[in-house]
Amino acid sequence: MKRISVLTVLVWCLVALAAAAQSITPPFPVTLEKELAARASNYTEVSLDKKMLAFAGKFLSADADDVEVKQMLATLNGVYVREYKFDKPGQYTTADLEHIRSQFNGSEWSPMVRERSKKGEGDSDIYIKLVDGKMQGMFVLDAGPNDLSFVYIDGALNSAELSKLDGSFGIPKGVAKRAAKGGSK
Repeated sequence: MKRISVLTVLVWCLVALAAAAQSITPPFPVTLEKELAARASNYTEVSLDKKMLAFAGKFLSADADDVEVKQMLATLNGVYVREYKFDKPGQYTTADLEHIRSQFNGSEWSPMVRERSKKGEGDSDIYIKLVDGKMQGMFVLDAGPNDLSFVYIDGALNSAELSKLDGSFGIPKGVAKRAAKGGSK
């Protein structure tokens, strides 16, 4: 009888772990990462989860700006940046971009900025994740003829503080400031 109860508990624990693993959201939501990396002549991936952000915060100084950044980092679950450089135009398609954009069509995600060029060579998008009226994430897509960049910030965000991340943690200069201003260049 004891063996059956221990075995039953073990099975239930495995079932619970499997269910929890299926409900975990992947840290970086774009599904074309590997395909884009294979086409790129150079690519950069920055993945900072909550633990890595806390570790990075230890290197910030005690001045007022860095203290504000540390406080903001404490509210984030992760910062993920992907940059792809291509030898020539046409290494990613409009269909690739639409596939990526479709991943942010859920009820929690709202497009904040949509910028399109006539030739499709200078597109930008900024999506904001709103949960209960509060900003809980941001995704930026920036597509040029020979490059493609994504920035995904997961966690509670304050638009007034967002620009302080500009040029830090792999986020290209100008992206966070632009998003904090509502996308205007």
